[in-house]
Amino acid sequence: MPTVLIPTPLRKLTNELEEVSAAGATVGELLDNLDRAFPGLKDRVCDEAGNVRRFVNIFINGEDIRFLEEKATPVKDTDEISIVPAIAGG
Repeated sequence: MPTVLIPTPLRKLTNELEEVSAAGATVGELLDNLDRAFPGLKDRVCDEAGNVRRFVNIFINGEDIRFLEEKATPVKDTDEISIVPAIAGG
């Protein structure tokens, strides 16, 4: 199963785990399965329409899914998925 790196702000939903595994053929399926295992996670990552929030970036092996196929991006068992909340500042 792919490895998913969980950012610090979301770890309270994963029992403080930094890294979890989840099945899914696409990023969308993976997010659905993560939400089943860790309720509330998808609500933090996706908006009401089910799209990844503007201020959240998801990378597969270092590549931003926004430049791939978004939630339809295929996922392999050997992939590393990073969920990265955007940081604002000034």
